[in-house]
Amino acid sequence: MKKLGAVLIVFLVICSCSKSSPSEPFDPADDNPDPVETLTDIEIMDLVQRETFKYFWDFAQTNSKAARERYHPNNPSQDQNVVTTGGSGFGLMAILVGIERGYVTRAEAVSRLQTILTFFETAERFHGAWPHWINGTNGNVIPFSPQDNGGDLVETAFLVQGLICVKEYFKNGTTAEVALANKADTLWKGVEWDWYTQGQNALFWHWSPNNGFAINLKLRGYNETLITYILAAASPDYPITMAHYTDGWANNGAIVSANTQYGFPLILKHAGSEQFGGPLFFAHYSYLGLKPLGLSDQYANYWDVNVNHTNINYQYCVVNPLNHTDYGPDCWGLTASYSRNADGSIGYNAHRPGNDPGVISPTAAISSIPYTPEKSLAAMHFFYSKKNILLGPAGFYDAFSPKNNYWVAQAYLAIDQGPQIIMIENHRTQLLWNLFMQNEDVQNGLDALGFNY
Repeated sequence: MKKLGAVLIVFLVICSCSKSSPSEPFDPADDNPDPVETLTDIEIMDLVQRETFKYFWDFAQTNSKAARERYHPNNPSQDQNVVTTGGSGFGLMAILVGIERGYVTRAEAVSRLQTILTFFETAERFHGAWPHWINGTNGNVIPFSPQDNGGDLVETAFLVQGLICVKEYFKNGTTAEVALANKADTLWKGVEWDWYTQGQNALFWHWSPNNGFAINLKLRGYNETLITYILAAASPDYPITMAHYTDGWANNGAIVSANTQYGFPLILKHAGSEQFGGPLFFAHYSYLGLKPLGLSDQYANYWDVNVNHTNINYQYCVVNPLNHTDYGPDCWGLTASYSRNADGSIGYNAHRPGNDPGVISPTAAISSIPYTPEKSLAAMHFFYSKKNILLGPAGFYDAFSPKNNYWVAQAYLAIDQGPQIIMIENHRTQLLWNLFMQNEDVQNGLDALGFNY
């Protein structure tokens, strides 16, 4: 459990000190909603993508146009200038979906992307890595914690995943588009991945000019950080080696699990959650561009890892050992999100089997649609059936608790909204998977680490 606590402390801090509550309890007795129309599967996917896109377009930080860490519709000025590096990478990919789906024109998207990339070009960097949070008005680091005021390699990897997709999408376009593609390519290639090894056979999450490697958090799987090793190996100028991957990420083979739940082999030991698997974002963040279908190495077939992980999470909600209200085949999905604490206060929690306070996060089931399409669509239809309380100005709200009289977190997080629009698109067209996987540097990185793909 120590390891999970270390890995997730970054996420647990995000929303633990909200200035105002993002949520209100819902009293069914006080509500007389109009009947909810029935949507087809295509219509519900269209709706979720269209509404979620608004987070990254309509509610972006006003100066940088990058993604805000969070958005509270009831208090829109709260943290309005806190830009999230990783969430902005998700936003880059969401904008590409927006072009394909006709939400914005190609010219509008290019203009917006130019603004975002120029912001990251001038923002503070630390041996090439961006910090977790950046002030959207001036590009300065916003400390994430007392010792975390420098580079965040994992957030940087999530941004780079989006930069590579932008490069590939526009590289054969107009003069302006090619310039945008080249800027995206230059930005990601400036990350000094090898600096973040401390001279050891592993990558480390943080470095600060004031605190150095004091946090000393090694990236060791299985969790959400696989993409970091692949991108580090892909770097033309600052690459890592196979030894960093096998010794660091894979812990010299100790990453492999023989555990099975509900008939599904876990395959890999999830950091801190070795019995049932971790929160479902483990199956999302690294795989927005990295295509798990057909991806394997000496330790695992990663499609099987993610399909099984999702099915274990789903089956846990169906079995519902804690007898939470409404958990079942249509209402499922445990991952990190806003949460309601036992004392009624609002915080942030990495929900999973074994850490289940009765809070469902819509992103969990929705973003898992490539792995469990029918189950994910059933969940989307269920969430939509309660659209009068669950659907807000930028898609489904971040979380809700059926057991607490349908308490709803009336707020959004970039890292929860982004995977929904992206993974639905990967399910439908494999757009982001195809863009990322066709990149020659990515292919070189996968080859260097011994992947089949």
